[in-house]
Amino acid sequence: MARETGQDPNGGAPSRDVRLDELDARLKVAAAGQGGRERAPKKPEKGYSQGSRVLTELVAGPAGGALIGWFLDRWLGTSPWALLVLLFLGFAVAMRNIYRISQSRPE
Repeated sequence: MARETGQDPNGGAPSRDVRLDELDARLKVAAAGQGGRERAPKKPEKGYSQGSRVLTELVAGPAGGALIGWFLDRWLGTSPWALLVLLFLGFAVAMRNIYRISQSRPE
């Protein structure tokens, strides 16, 4: 039983399959029919970018405050007070920024 590897078992030059020629012709016709139907990549809508901004503010505000507070606590030896104060301050600033983002209209 011969193995079907897509090569000529006699070692000669492989012959071109008629089905491949027909497929190539159909693909060329289909590509020519597409013409100007290609679209430019769509820019994300403003609502999506607003959501990303809200998530960033919600994470970065408290994280930044906690990080700065932790460094201040280590430097000043006031553990955990600077961390707690700046964590809540970061959270308050994040809420203020989220409120400002929510007041702008998505278009």
